[in-house]
This record gives sequence, structure tokens and C-alpha cells, in this order.
Amino acid sequence: MDWGAFLLDLLKVIGGLIVGVVIGFFIARAYTKKYMKKNPPINEQMIRAMMMQMGRTPSQKQINQMMKAMAKYMD
Repeated sequence: MDWGAFLLDLLKVIGGLIVGVVIGFFIARAYTKKYMKKNPPINEQMIRAMMMQMGRTPSQKQINQMMKAMAKYMD
């Protein structure tokens, strides 16, 4: 058995796995960002309900400010 060839093959396999994991991470990250931008986890009705549960009657301006802040955070 040739140990040099074996180690070279082993390094190729490990290198391929590392490259695959890195590429997969960036693809998954891009997909998740795109999905979250298209389908935000919270909308105006949820913000309004949350503020009303806290005992406040939110104005449309306050809701718009919160939506802007969340959009800024998502970018």
C-alpha cells in the first residue's frame, strides 16, 4: 500500500467536503435572506396586536417606524 497516494486521496476528500460545506452555507444563507425578505416573519397586524396587548393604541406612524426599523435590521 502506497501511503503517499492514500494521504493525497484523503486530503482531496476532506478538502472537497470542506469546500462543499462552505458553498452550501453561502447558498443556504442567500436563500434564507431572499425568503425572509419575501415573507417577513412579522407584519403590521402583528405589530398592532403586540402594542395593543401592551396597553397602547399605536398610530400608523409608529407602526411604519417599527416596520422600517425591522426592514433595516433584515438588510
